[in-house]
Amino acid sequence: YGEQMSYEGFTAGNLLGQYSTALDFNLFDRHDLKSPQLGGNPWPIFYQNLRDNEIILKLSQENAAYAVYEGPARIMKAYMAAGLTDLFGDAPYSEAFQGDTETVTPSYDTQESIYMDEGGVFDNLDKGILAIQNYSGTIALEGDILFNGELDGWIRFANSLKIKYLMRVSNKIDVASQLQTIVSEGNFIDDNEENAIFNFTDGEPNSFRLAQLRVGDFNNYVLSETMDEILTNLKDPRIGRLYQPFANSADGEYNGLLNGIDASVGVSLADYSLLGTIFRENTGLLDANFMTSMETHFLLAEAAERGFISADTQILYNTGVTQAFAYWQVELPENYLTEDAPFDNGNTIENIIT
Repeated sequence: YGEQMSYEGFTAGNLLGQYSTALDFNLFDRHDLKSPQLGGNPWPIFYQNLRDNEIILKLSQENAAYAVYEGPARIMKAYMAAGLTDLFGDAPYSEAFQGDTETVTPSYDTQESIYMDEGGVFDNLDKGILAIQNYSGTIALEGDILFNGELDGWIRFANSLKIKYLMRVSNKIDVASQLQTIVSEGNFIDDNEENAIFNFTDGEPNSFRLAQLRVGDFNNYVLSETMDEILTNLKDPRIGRLYQPFANSADGEYNGLLNGIDASVGVSLADYSLLGTIFRENTGLLDANFMTSMETHFLLAEAAERGFISADTQILYNTGVTQAFAYWQVELPENYLTEDAPFDNGNTIENIIT
């Protein structure tokens, strides 16, 4: 799932978020979302992985030898189901993943029910944590690429996901007491050493997929004008990790291209910045992020600013930024948090999200 969705994030998500621009095969970049080309069709990825995860979950409940897998399987089900409904809204869920025994035409569930009902996102996170806490066996969690069998890591992962998803639904229900309880207990992903990530390698088979494809596929993506403007205005040195100076640059400069450009206009690759070498030549520095401490801290900063929790918004924001620089292995400039990207720049919520 991490490998597949990282590819989807690079080839399609980056276009929608305007982190990059596609030079060709760019119908998706022009918001023709029914025409996925190099990426843009995550629907089968969700259902294949939710199906496989369902097999693990059933085995964990039917056979005591596999009981240790129940907690992680429930947490992964919550994680992938939330991603599914966040992207697609209503989707087959309660009757899905049972094509071998029940039905291959499951009905659609509402997004609200996928999040809130028994067997849904929040229920599986709670039951997943409880299953881990109640596990008294001696069989280790084999094959765990996120936490190497450490069950406490899964509990922190689940609590960080609860923070994320409570913020997702915070315009619909009162989430303050639940968020404050999680914050008070403090058992969530709190530093980069606790991140839920899969480490890509420099070589196959676990290198990032763009390192395994032809160079033309990688060279189809360049820095977007949107992200160029944001990082340049912030004087943000992370631009050198995420992108490369354009080939025709005389002084190591960066140049972004407007999203949705007409591929027939003859844009020259040499005039625009490719994405960073971490996505092709040095993928050992790259991770598939399931949940990170920086994201958790930005979510908590937003929660504090909206009055959902009692906490110092600026401290949470500064921690998130600091951890983000450390994660990308880029030195944080001394004046970044005071001059270039200060906490209170007139629109705190927008600043946190940016």
